[in-house]
Amino acid sequence: MASNAKQLQDRLQYQFSDPQLLTLALSHRSCGSNNNERLEFLGDAVLGMTISSLLFQRFPEAREGDLSRIRSQIVRAESLAEIARALDLGPELLLGPGEMKSGGHRRDSILGDTVEALIGAVYLDQGLDAAEACIHNWFREPLNLVTLDMPVKDAKTSLQEWLQARGKPLPEYVVVKTQGEDHSRLYTMSCKIAALDNAAQATASSRRKAEQLVAEKLLQELEIK
Repeated sequence: MASNAKQLQDRLQYQFSDPQLLTLALSHRSCGSNNNERLEFLGDAVLGMTISSLLFQRFPEAREGDLSRIRSQIVRAESLAEIARALDLGPELLLGPGEMKSGGHRRDSILGDTVEALIGAVYLDQGLDAAEACIHNWFREPLNLVTLDMPVKDAKTSLQEWLQARGKPLPEYVVVKTQGEDHSRLYTMSCKIAALDNAAQATASSRRKAEQLVAEKLLQELEIK
């Protein structure tokens, strides 16, 4: 791992009793047969059950279809990748030479799979209560944003799919600046669509919110909301 294991576990807000589980959770299949795919399988099940339980309790009047729709937004690959970036997992990934050269540490699918593998590793390390506590911590922001009338697709997803359907490169999100203390920090994000010569900026209390706001601006500009 690129950084000290203790620093990583501090970011995860979890200390492994068995450090080998942490190493395995970070090991992509490009490293060889001793990889995180089985942990990912386990973590996916634990994550789905935990999120389902949380939504079931929070929205007692919601129908099954609404609960499924909201859950899919929280656990989709792009959302998991955002969690991974918030935890700064990219530099910690253990990748084979080819995957490392091709930028695998930035790929949504690999980042998202690693989050699930970490959940599986925590479950094996200290059980369901520990895994649920990590999920509550890591997913606090997206869970706080959940409402029954949340759109089927968020602005970032809608923008990405519109561009892909037209063979255009994906938008580029960049942190322009941060300001304020940790408890009241503001993030200004820029989003640029090079192929269309479109760009916008937005500021919010988290990167996730700022990215959604700037994507919404571009959707409105392109009249594809």
